Amino acid sequence: MKNIAIYLIAFLFSLSLVNAQEKEQPPKGGEPKNFTLPKKEVVTYDNGLTLVMVPYGSIPKANIRISIKTGNIDEQEDQVWLSDLLADLLEEGSTTKTAKEIADEMAGMGGNLNIGVGVHTSRISSSVLYEFAPDAIALMAEVLKSPKWPAEELERLKNDMKRNLAVNLSTPQSQANRDFFAELYPDHPYGRVFPTEAQIDSYTVEAIQKFYDENFGALRTTVYVAGNFDREAVTKSVEGALGDWRKGKEANYVIAQPVTANQVKIIDRPGAPQSTIYYGLPVADPSDPDYIALDVTNSILGGSFASRITSNIREDKGYTYSPYSSLQANYKSGVWYQVADVTTEHTGASLTEIKKEIEKLQTEPPSQEELDGIINYESGIYVLQNSTPNGIIGQLIFLDTHDLDESFLTNKVKNMHAVTPEKVREMTKKYIKPENMTLIVVGDKEKIENQIQQTMQQPLKQ
Repeated sequence: MKNIAIYLIAFLFSLSLVNAQEKEQPPKGGEPKNFTLPKKEVVTYDNGLTLVMVPYGSIPKANIRISIKTGNIDEQEDQVWLSDLLADLLEEGSTTKTAKEIADEMAGMGGNLNIGVGVHTSRISSSVLYEFAPDAIALMAEVLKSPKWPAEELERLKNDMKRNLAVNLSTPQSQANRDFFAELYPDHPYGRVFPTEAQIDSYTVEAIQKFYDENFGALRTTVYVAGNFDREAVTKSVEGALGDWRKGKEANYVIAQPVTANQVKIIDRPGAPQSTIYYGLPVADPSDPDYIALDVTNSILGGSFASRITSNIREDKGYTYSPYSSLQANYKSGVWYQVADVTTEHTGASLTEIKKEIEKLQTEPPSQEELDGIINYESGIYVLQNSTPNGIIGQLIFLDTHDLDESFLTNKVKNMHAVTPEKVREMTKKYIKPENMTLIVVGDKEKIENQIQQTMQQPLKQ
């Protein structure tokens, strides 16, 4: 009797909880807010240099980034990573200061010097206490304008680069990435992801200086300062440090002509317990009116943790741990691709499920509830990521790189929420076409070849 009484009490208590939960629904979320670009001031100089100042926030620091519109995209076929080596050599000091002296001076301002290279831009950046912004700009400009180019450091830097290359190419992810983009962009720097050791060995100080002379100059350079700073002091510092720098040549990104082809290639990795998949094709770029809708479509399909492909092959099937799809923004050329490290025995099954999710979204629009959840998540992340001085600078560089108007940023949340379920279906059918996709798989060829052929129903590229 005692046990029965206890069970009855527990049942009545649980029932009361259910009723309470039914009555007390969580409050409805607020209206979505657009990203607001803070007021900025743009100053242009006679030599073509641009200064962009964005007062923002209350933290007493200034974020400074000198952005130059050059990088890997300007490398020739025999110059892969030459711009990266140039950046490494810039870190070795200027004609008047050693690397240690520069580092010590930057530390005294509350920051450190960062030099890096991307596909489309190169950068010298730092974050310093606001009163030191003018001094930091002058020091950063000296590194940019007057590099020492120490020949005695070149062999060490090249050896470091070769070690990094060897480490990268030892991983299946890097091997798949290399061959995937080589297939899509056979005649463009986008397709030259890694150099050879022989290329690195061939690089000289003279070759680096030549690349610098051809691609660095005021016309390609914008100085971004965001945060807290003295406007007049910053303007004066930029004019004094870079106002007399040579103009150089205007940026001229070579527009790629990607290959859309139904190619399948296996990179043999005998004994591999898993297969690394890269599967995708060229699509619209940020300058295309379809880009925002395509971005939302990517998030539903494979680009977020709650996406369909992730839920299928990770949560439901257990074939992989961390699959994702990506919408890569190149200049006037976008790429959509799915990446997954799957168990060897489920390589073919994983590809089948990826194709199944794509084909389903081509024919059946998502529910409004599913779409709203993805858009709320993505728009919230977008606003949060760009609510810092560095985030704002990054977005301004994105606009400049892709020749976009500010409305791309300020209207993005609104435009995301304007995407309909039918638009998602339309974007999938228009762009995400398995019959046009390139597939690269790194894995045990003996165990996966038949799986892939049966799934893809086409011959492998040797």
